[in-house]
Amino acid sequence: MQRNPVTPAGYEALVRDLGYQKEVLRPSIIIDIEEARAHGDISENSEFEDAKERQAHCAGRIRELEHLVATAEVIDVAKLPRDGKVRFGTTVSVANSATGDERVYTIVGASEADISAGRISYLAPLAQALMGRTEGDEVEVPTPGGCVRWEILAVRYGT
Repeated sequence: MQRNPVTPAGYEALVRDLGYQKEVLRPSIIIDIEEARAHGDISENSEFEDAKERQAHCAGRIRELEHLVATAEVIDVAKLPRDGKVRFGTTVSVANSATGDERVYTIVGASEADISAGRISYLAPLAQALMGRTEGDEVEVPTPGGCVRWEILAVRYGT
């Protein structure tokens, strides 16, 4: 079974989402189905069809979350060696060598990645290029528009 690396915060978010899906969303959908059935003929009942579709989506999400929780490998960055290397869970400040554009990313598990919040998956090309490198190193990252060169400005352990 392939492990799913996550940060402690990412694991908590998965467990919280799973609890919400099972304890709040699924019961409310069941109530919606019962109410739609009470309206009579379900063959042309759009409320019933909508509730059944939401039920299927919810069941799929629960299966996905159960799998992610079961395969989670929680990696606590506080327990990693503080040797200045970019690792899973570290926060990295980088600058585009060509434009000077500076960005800050935290390297996290695939299930918790959110580029708008500055969290990139450890599987992302940029994260892959940064792993194991230290402050001052430069990395080249292939993109559809050509290779982009990034300089590591700082590596922080913890958010």
